Amino acid sequence: MTSFTSYADWCAAGGHTRFSEWLRASSEPDWTAVVTHPFAAAILRGEADMRRYLVQDFQFVDAFTALLGAAVAAADTFEARVPVARFLGLTVADAERGYFHRALAALGEDPASPVTPEPVTVEFRALMDEARHGQSYARIIAVLCVAEWTYLGWAERAVDPLPEDFVYREWIDLHSGPAFEGWVGFLRGELDRIGPALSEAEQGGVLDVFRRATDLERRFFDMA
Repeated sequence: MTSFTSYADWCAAGGHTRFSEWLRASSEPDWTAVVTHPFAAAILRGEADMRRYLVQDFQFVDAFTALLGAAVAAADTFEARVPVARFLGLTVADAERGYFHRALAALGEDPASPVTPEPVTVEFRALMDEARHGQSYARIIAVLCVAEWTYLGWAERAVDPLPEDFVYREWIDLHSGPAFEGWVGFLRGELDRIGPALSEAEQGGVLDVFRRATDLERRFFDMA
């Protein structure tokens, strides 16, 4: 983990000036543990036990959708609202929702059946709800960025041929490729745009939720 506790110290010491990079570097070693996690590697090989993982991941969909809606509401410009709204409509409400229903059915699970969430699932949903209720655009984007950027980190390690089973292949496809890279680039760009102008206290608050989200991503893979 970087020894620089503030963004100003990071920049003054000659660190990368991107605010999003300061957040990422300050979230080590958890960040690298997520993108290189053995469970993620097993997904890429088509060998992971996806049933429990997807059952629990599906428990985030509602909170994640609400968080995206909060980002649309809290954004400071129209140009920022549009990409979030587009991703919410085209990817989450359409592609990801369809994937979960088909994948869970293929794994013998009913998406409508009640599920007991694992402790880490409960904590992650609570963090999403905390960010949403706080109505801080920077903190909302920070949580979204961790969720998406870490997944791009492991999914972009995939090599052809991808697993034949659609449960693995489509999950990898949903989190890689030019469109998803562009979405992650947008989230990072928003943090880079608004982060440097925040007060030092608020920058610390954004770092806190970024680190907590990264820790939860690692623990979620540990659970899986």
